[in-house]
Amino acid sequence: MLPTLFLSHGAPDLVLSESPARDFLGSLAGQLETPQAILIISAHWETPGPAVTAAEVNGTIHDFRGFPAVLYTMRYPAPGSPALAARIAGLLTQAGLSVTTDRQRGLDHGAWVPLLLAYPAADIPAVQLSVQPHLGPAHHMALGRALAPLREDGVLIIGSGSFTHNLSEFFHGHAEQEPQWVTAFADWFSQALIENRSDDLLRYRQIAPFAEKNHPTEEHLLPLYVALGAAGEKAHAERLHHSTDRRVLRLDAYAFTS
Repeated sequence: MLPTLFLSHGAPDLVLSESPARDFLGSLAGQLETPQAILIISAHWETPGPAVTAAEVNGTIHDFRGFPAVLYTMRYPAPGSPALAARIAGLLTQAGLSVTTDRQRGLDHGAWVPLLLAYPAADIPAVQLSVQPHLGPAHHMALGRALAPLREDGVLIIGSGSFTHNLSEFFHGHAEQEPQWVTAFADWFSQALIENRSDDLLRYRQIAPFAEKNHPTEEHLLPLYVALGAAGEKAHAERLHHSTDRRVLRLDAYAFTS
């Protein structure tokens, strides 16, 4: 089966500027079998309860401002999949989770930026699932567990967020090299993933060094828990990429296999 993935999608202009993270995403499809469809969980769609897109064709949401004009002309018109959306809704319902279906919403930049780089032809059906930051890591791990059967159908499950995400430091900080508070958190979290320390990962906010400094809010880390949960209780984590944007935004990526 395909692995599940966690990708750090970076700023929207990642698609425009040469960088190690952009090069990695551009080479990603060559490392995987071609999926039948893609389910992507983006940090940029927050809803009270799980919601899934079911458009026939995905629109492109430019949910940002202040970036180069060319970004607002970009489109990622991948087909949607109402059938896959219905399958997702059914799996979540069976797991006792309430879910809604959105037939109008397209893909936000947390979804289309990495997909544009990895699958530029936009010819693979893509469906997006929302996050619920107020419900925390355990809820998102449970979402992943419920969605695990999709892997048997050739669906590539991608969590799209950021390994660290302090935007105040990103835009206004003056670090000349990666600060120790970034390195310490990323190293701790990476080791916890490699060692499959699920209990520690679920409690990262209490025990990981500088957790709240790196994630003042949780939405950009929660997609990782969905991808990890979908790989099963004995998931094996492999770091596919690590780099840093402006010294504080870690753009690490992981694959999870069972």
